[in-house]
Amino acid sequence: MLARVRSSTVFGIEAADVFVEVDVAPGLPSFTTVGLPDSAVRESRDRVRAAIRNAGLDFPVDRITVNLAPADLRKEGAAFDLPMALGILLATGIVKPGLIEDAIALGELSLDGHIRPVRGVLPVALHCRRRGVPRLLVPAGNAAEAAVVSGVGVIPLATLHDALEYLNGEREIPAHRHDPDAWNAGPEADGLDLADVRGHAWAKRALEIAAAGGHNLLMLGPPGSGKTMLARRLGTILPPLALEEAIEVTAVWSVAGLLPAGHGLVRERPFRAPHHTASGAGLIGGGSVPHPGEASLAHLGVLFLDELPEFSQRVLESLRQPLEDGTVVVSRAAGSAAFPARFQLVGAANPCRRGCASLEACVCTAGEKRQYLARLSRPLLDRIDLHLEVPAVAYTDLSASGGESSTAVRARVEAARRRQVERLAGSGARVNARMSGRQVRRFCPVPPEATRLLAQAVSRLGLSARGHDRVLKVARTIADLAGCETITAEYVSEAVQYRGLDRGL
Repeated sequence: MLARVRSSTVFGIEAADVFVEVDVAPGLPSFTTVGLPDSAVRESRDRVRAAIRNAGLDFPVDRITVNLAPADLRKEGAAFDLPMALGILLATGIVKPGLIEDAIALGELSLDGHIRPVRGVLPVALHCRRRGVPRLLVPAGNAAEAAVVSGVGVIPLATLHDALEYLNGEREIPAHRHDPDAWNAGPEADGLDLADVRGHAWAKRALEIAAAGGHNLLMLGPPGSGKTMLARRLGTILPPLALEEAIEVTAVWSVAGLLPAGHGLVRERPFRAPHHTASGAGLIGGGSVPHPGEASLAHLGVLFLDELPEFSQRVLESLRQPLEDGTVVVSRAAGSAAFPARFQLVGAANPCRRGCASLEACVCTAGEKRQYLARLSRPLLDRIDLHLEVPAVAYTDLSASGGESSTAVRARVEAARRRQVERLAGSGARVNARMSGRQVRRFCPVPPEATRLLAQAVSRLGLSARGHDRVLKVARTIADLAGCETITAEYVSEAVQYRGLDRGL
């Protein structure tokens, strides 16, 4: 007998339909899976057989053929265990047709019939809403994740018996509901606060500008000067994720398998800090079947690269496309996948390879310093808006108070971002750092005295056209923080001061 169960697979962060066709025919006992399955899918036959038998159900002693259609789409992972099992039970008459015909099923089976959580459920839930599929059968551990998508009935299943009783109408399992109170409660405090930072008034000012406009930031200073401390507090002054943004971030984390079982939305902006030995695939994404890398896991958050010149130059140059486009496209023989990567890059570097405590105590030659910082190419530096010197902290600053709290700074950042959202409404950009060249010319007009100052900066610093636009974007953000619609020469001057590496810092 022939049966068909609808399922889904994820490529990149987009889900696609997969129809699990099961044919149970007389013949020598066998279990064959076709349709470009990977090793995990081929091993499903043993899990499915053991799960059905250990659940106290009859497994057919016949020739079983499972086809995963469309056959030209590669299938991976253990999420097809449940639809395979349901297809076999449907073909043998144990499961009644009806409810299963307008549902998508996902889940990994354990040998005792329990259903384990799988990755990529949130993109499948979004796919169900787009296609008008009314029900999604998922493991109980994935129910909170899928339920954030409205308009889809998410049915949580703990065991294979739960699925049988629900599909046969013997038991009513209510759809899992998303708890809006959990979202409105906001993210939990992590204990970090900008007031912990002693001194560094200029650095904290630059951090506020970076947060307000979504700008990339590079900090240069001796070891122990506070670069990492400042970077880790950037997230405390960023606005909280909106609901739509949280769904975007959660979809990436779900595909990567980093979302804990029973977890709903990611409520905090991601902060990713990969080691400088990270490979290109680890940072950008890759694999025979493309998976997201650190750049995509930091989507709408912060990607912190400590010891920036120690990263492989090839790895650093691979960041140029996502910094410009906000998207990573990974092409492999299995196909191409696009991952969102609109992150804020925060880099930290020592002035020299030895990491000398201060410029006065540095024993490196001028040539060694230039060679070390030359690992950061000009095209990459062009895409970093703020170049900041972070000197060692003086003793008097260490004993002083830390200054403003993250809450106070975040209030100004949120006000500046609201102005940007209103100004850029309908353009697809939400922050100044993402303005196109046409938007820069429209929203960043400068008075004659600021134009002369900018012309001198371009001439003396050798700014490229991209660097010129980045200065204007930073000046626009400074004006937004001041609540001013006009970009003055004062704001342009401050923006130029943040191009330290163009001056040969």
